[in-house]
Amino acid sequence: MAARQGALAAGAARASGERARRRSTPLIGAEPVVAAGDTADAVASATTKPAAKQATPKKATPKKPAAPKKPAAPKKPAAKKVARTPSDLLVDSGTAGQKVARTPSDLLVDSGTGEQAARRPHRPAPKVRSAPSRRASRQAGERRTTSAPVPVAEAPRAPRVRLDPREKARRDAARPHLRIAEPPLDPTVIEAPERTGLPLPDIGDALSAAIGLLRFGAQAAGISPEDIERRVAQVLAYIRRRIDGAYDVDDFGYDADFTENVFYPMLRPIYRHWFRVEVRGIENIPATGGALVVSNHSGTIAIDSLMVQLAIHDEHPQHRAMRALGADLVFQTPFLGTVARRSGSTLATNSDADRLFAQGELVGVFPEGFKGVGKPFSERYKLQRFGRGGFVAAALAAQVPIIPCSVVGAEEIAPIIGNMSTVARLFGLPYAPITPTFPLFGPLGLIPLPSKWIIEFGAPIPTDSQGPGAADDPMLVFDLTDQVRETIQQTLYTLLMQRRSVFF
Repeated sequence: MAARQGALAAGAARASGERARRRSTPLIGAEPVVAAGDTADAVASATTKPAAKQATPKKATPKKPAAPKKPAAPKKPAAKKVARTPSDLLVDSGTAGQKVARTPSDLLVDSGTGEQAARRPHRPAPKVRSAPSRRASRQAGERRTTSAPVPVAEAPRAPRVRLDPREKARRDAARPHLRIAEPPLDPTVIEAPERTGLPLPDIGDALSAAIGLLRFGAQAAGISPEDIERRVAQVLAYIRRRIDGAYDVDDFGYDADFTENVFYPMLRPIYRHWFRVEVRGIENIPATGGALVVSNHSGTIAIDSLMVQLAIHDEHPQHRAMRALGADLVFQTPFLGTVARRSGSTLATNSDADRLFAQGELVGVFPEGFKGVGKPFSERYKLQRFGRGGFVAAALAAQVPIIPCSVVGAEEIAPIIGNMSTVARLFGLPYAPITPTFPLFGPLGLIPLPSKWIIEFGAPIPTDSQGPGAADDPMLVFDLTDQVRETIQQTLYTLLMQRRSVFF
């Protein structure tokens, strides 16, 4: 038992000794705390250096004669870093008899000047101005907290100072990367100064190249190049007049410049090459003064009025323009009404007809109206009722001649084999035709068939011999209306007998 207690006492003594030894052992890298009284001992211990190693003897080797060297330039003493002694760790704090310890970073000083070496400034931490996104936090493995991010106060912006316009212009002119706009050209200068930048083609050269291409295309198509050049010149002149506003429009909206340069050129290919219109009796139309042209109406698509109008303009020696009288539906249709007004058409009323006759215009009327255009193919070339003869009364009042006109070939361009009356009532149309091509082929079914046309103008029927009050006599008006209708009907029968076929 006594031996066991002795062993325990010996173990406790060893443990206490180990603890005392650990307390007395200094930590690695820790600066020793030096007391004021032990300063000399600390300085002596810090300044002691280990003895230098003894130099080992080397074998003697024969030396070569050294070449004469140039005198070296005196070198400036390089500044070296020396370590201060522990006695320098204590400096005067500014108060009497008090010393403070310096930090280890103050140990390095400049040996040449004695000044402390400049320390490298610490890099400031970046300022967080926005919170990380949820996706970035998830990819980084961070757990997103529910606390709102602390807003970062931004520095107040300096108020914007508005510069004087003159000062701004001076600064802009001083900046070399800005290009000042060039002043407008003086109209009195004949030769304009050369401008910097990409070269632009001359308008004259571009037109010459375009005309050259047109001439080449005309020669390939068998057309005279002179006709192409004349047409191009007409188009350019028309555009110039439209830009300058050098054109006239009358009270009815008729634009002669538009009609002769745009409207008629669009109809001529159809007139000459599609329907191949043959005109007869054009000499019956007077060269001057007012007259009334009365024609039959047919074809499902009211294109016969346009062909009659173009035939009078192109075939007559005076190139007279016929002013057609149309129904209300024509002028209520978008785009179609505007084109009709510009091409010379107007509303079919006695007041408009009287005004046109007073101006000496050539007026065209189609008394059958929609009854003639929408009649079935089985009743082709059979004239419908001419109404109450209002056009005859207008001609009697103005004492102008009546010229009957017969058109053959319009009945075959779109033969009507049925009528969709329900669709017509739904859209407010006078009829909804069913033809061999429409509505089977959709909009393509509205293209007219290329039938052969013959237009004949009959002998004029005078009205000036009836007297000024003849327009108020209803019997005279009805008799003259029947005379005009029968003349047109008999002419249609004659032309049908003379025609070889529908399409030739």
